[in-house]
Amino acid sequence: MPNKPTFSIVTCTWNSAATLADTLASVQSQTCQDIEHIFVDGGSTDGTLDMIAAYPGNKRVLRDVGGGISRAMNQGIEAAQGEYVAHLHSDDYYTGPDVLATVARRFDEARAAGHPVDWLYGNIQVLKDGQLVPPYAMPPFSYRSFVAGRASIPHPAVFVRRAAFERVGMFDEKLKYAMDIDLWLRLGAVARPAMVDRPLTVFRDHAGSVSSANKIKARREEFAVRKRYMNKAPLAFGIYCLRYMKRMRALEAEARQ
Repeated sequence: MPNKPTFSIVTCTWNSAATLADTLASVQSQTCQDIEHIFVDGGSTDGTLDMIAAYPGNKRVLRDVGGGISRAMNQGIEAAQGEYVAHLHSDDYYTGPDVLATVARRFDEARAAGHPVDWLYGNIQVLKDGQLVPPYAMPPFSYRSFVAGRASIPHPAVFVRRAAFERVGMFDEKLKYAMDIDLWLRLGAVARPAMVDRPLTVFRDHAGSVSSANKIKARREEFAVRKRYMNKAPLAFGIYCLRYMKRMRALEAEARQ
């Protein structure tokens, strides 16, 4: 029986031919190639599936997966055999060839120090209008700061030990926008993440991005998700509520213009 790979990279696609080449090239260029690449396709009708078919390496393709992005990501997790799972969407790409090697080393260092971690995250850089935006500063993780909305965990730069999903579950398939925040709130309550203080992934911000397309709906869903876990850090949730009201007023004023 072949050894299980270190990494399972899950890439969800749907008519992604315009951006997928950067995603594929960034994975192919990794110095750590102990990976399987799982593609979850929602029924592409452009050249996406042809690009995947021509892509070399250890890959699997799940075709015609419907039901939304949360279900697609969960299908990728269920198919994964690697020790660590990462979601690299078809319009995102890794910042350099040493990303997976850096992540593997950080997990190994934590294990060697007697403090193994179940998940790890790094920073992202945003690509907007063809320009890379300087990354935000990353404060050290604390559950309270995350509940308060003072710290963010950027999904494209998160790596989760596959066994951790058995502890806390996968993405809530009823959610359209805040499924990652929901999962981090569950994970963070039982396992403190390690942090790599450098950009690991480039996130392409464009009009088609779900969070950009409908910011008010996304904020409302995020509020409902955070409210589920308010009892774990009630004061921090109160601080978040103040921030939420201020942001919503600004978004609603922007929508009226």
